[in-house]
Amino acid sequence: MGHNSSFPSPCVAEKRFSGSSSSSGDSEYILEPLSLPESPGGVAAVEESPSVPCIFCEECSPRAEQDQLLKHMIIEHKLVIADIKLVADFRRYILYWKKRFTEQPITDFCSVIRTNSEAPIEEQDNYFLLCDVLPEDRLLREQLQQKRLREILEQQQRERNDTSFHSICMFCDKEFTGNRSVLFNHMARDHAFNVGLPDNIVNCNEFLAALQKKLDNLQCLYCEKIFRDKNTLKDHMRKKQHRRINAKNTEYDRFYIINYLEFGKSWEEVQSEDDRELLDNVEEDWSDWEEHPVCAVCLFCEKQADTTEKLCLHMKEAHGFDFLKIKTEHGLKFYQQVKLVNFIRREIHQCRCYNCKEMFQSKTELINHMEITKHITFLPTKSTWDQPQYYFPTYENDTLLCTLSDSEDELTAKDQSEDVPVISEDLSDLEALRQSSVLNQLLREENSD
Repeated sequence: MGHNSSFPSPCVAEKRFSGSSSSSGDSEYILEPLSLPESPGGVAAVEESPSVPCIFCEECSPRAEQDQLLKHMIIEHKLVIADIKLVADFRRYILYWKKRFTEQPITDFCSVIRTNSEAPIEEQDNYFLLCDVLPEDRLLREQLQQKRLREILEQQQRERNDTSFHSICMFCDKEFTGNRSVLFNHMARDHAFNVGLPDNIVNCNEFLAALQKKLDNLQCLYCEKIFRDKNTLKDHMRKKQHRRINAKNTEYDRFYIINYLEFGKSWEEVQSEDDRELLDNVEEDWSDWEEHPVCAVCLFCEKQADTTEKLCLHMKEAHGFDFLKIKTEHGLKFYQQVKLVNFIRREIHQCRCYNCKEMFQSKTELINHMEITKHITFLPTKSTWDQPQYYFPTYENDTLLCTLSDSEDELTAKDQSEDVPVISEDLSDLEALRQSSVLNQLLREENSD
């Protein structure tokens, strides 16, 4: 390296594993700038080797098994490396210190941790702690981080400009070629599967392979629960709104560019810092502001609840509408519940009683009428609301629709075929298909109104 200054021990201290410590030496040192050597340790020919050597001996471990090497160095050489998970390039880091430890004593770089300090001298042990309290170590870690960031940004740019991308949608098996953003936009738009902006993703093919592997193992991408078959998994992810990845799963961190931006910080830490900066710049007093969770809204009033159970209890006690009882008595499956909710929403929005069809000037008058006459309690005939047009939400942000459920045991292909309109792929008789289509049925009903 260009300028190699000698670093004295940051603090050669006697410590116990209980956490107590005493330090000596209060001198301050002026350090010259360091630069990483092109070939740390002077072993250019070995640089591309997949194995990582021990700092002190000839022991080597595969790069993927770094824990074994760390264990070896602790047991055999009494060396402890702090926060190794924050080191961007483990092999370069080890090679650098392997060379430096041949140039100066280990105590010039490491704090000394003495165990059993009150025991007889023969029973005491000295361990050496290498950490970023030492300026040389911190600078090395930062430079390795910057190098990795440059490499990952170059990789991301190559993927963003790549027009030879080819992949198959994991939900519908449709093929996509060209730019990766086409596939991600398709999954977000057609399958409500959103992983964020495609430009924020790096190592895209590896990311998609990891997601596909989970689905092939019948594993939910969000809660990671294993299911008995593919149809049950699909219904679970749809009904539970689990068509997304779990942000808390660090397995996905390497696929998002934000996790490479700052030394030693995860995306959550970077994001929370951004929020603090925004709050620091706001002059208004936000001390009394409270965040309210997204809740489901009552069918008949503005009451909100954060669980289906609370909302159903409210509708029963306040309005006399027992949704759970109606669901049980009529044996309503998931899609029938969807149609019923959308039907009631539309009738209430139009200020029309869904039993006697009487119209009112306001929603308040309507609800008063329905509660007094008990029209709110009973459903009209099934043919009135069990119609294809009520598959479509009356309100696009109706959270109640996301909380509806039926028994997992009912999620069979037979049940789905009874409830879900299926568009034929047989185009041999287009005229017959047009006449029997769901859209034609909707248009006829709309014209008849």
